[in-house]
Amino acid sequence: MHPPRCLIAEDEPLLAAGLRADLAALWPALEVAAVVGDGAAAVEQALALRPQVCFLDIRMPGSSGLEAAQALAEDWPEGTPFPLLVFVTAYDQYALRAFDAQAVDYLVKPLDRARLAACVARLQARLADRQPPAQALQQTVEQLRVLLGAAPQEPATSRLTVIQAQTGNLVHLVPVDEVVYFEAADKYLRVVTAEREHLIRLSLRELLPRLDPAAFWQVHRGTVVQARMVASARREESGKVTLTLRQRPEKLTASRLYAHLFKGL
Repeated sequence: MHPPRCLIAEDEPLLAAGLRADLAALWPALEVAAVVGDGAAAVEQALALRPQVCFLDIRMPGSSGLEAAQALAEDWPEGTPFPLLVFVTAYDQYALRAFDAQAVDYLVKPLDRARLAACVARLQARLADRQPPAQALQQTVEQLRVLLGAAPQEPATSRLTVIQAQTGNLVHLVPVDEVVYFEAADKYLRVVTAEREHLIRLSLRELLPRLDPAAFWQVHRGTVVQARMVASARREESGKVTLTLRQRPEKLTASRLYAHLFKGL
């Protein structure tokens, strides 16, 4: 049997080195497969290496630890055991209350050796008594769904009614009500209407507080769709949902985290 492997995602090198050293002392059999400093690298390496445990710093450049966990839950291959997640956070009242409520493992900076030892004991016990992959992934999805919903949101601002999309010297005024969906594309956001699409320099995180949540539903970490533009939703065996759109030929995917939005009445 292969020794368990872990991934450490922490942007503070000294803290990452300290965690690695403490883990070597407390859990000699654990192999540290990778140490990365940002959320995107955490997702990439975890999907490639398939570790049994991931230590994810909540605040990292780019994607947060929660966003990295969301990406893993969305993209994790079906039938493969999902890693146990441990979130590392500076003292944060929101985070600690939410983690405790969901029985999620977490460590508080600066790391306490006794707390880490207790965490290691829990992880070892859980690895020895693993749930079936589908059941474990579903439990994680439900936990993340609550945690992401409880996370502090961007300050509320006025609702957008028109998107101003610039192409060269021309500014297109796109009524928000005509948008079929928004999709993250590198540093841009695709604004897709029935007839065409535009690129704007705005992140999904900045956009969401300015949309009416009753009208626009996030269905993936990188996709928000206008609900009335969804013609049908087909649930797949993987737990994801395939969306057929009105006025657009392409189909969208609602990830496992957002599949619960599409339930019959």
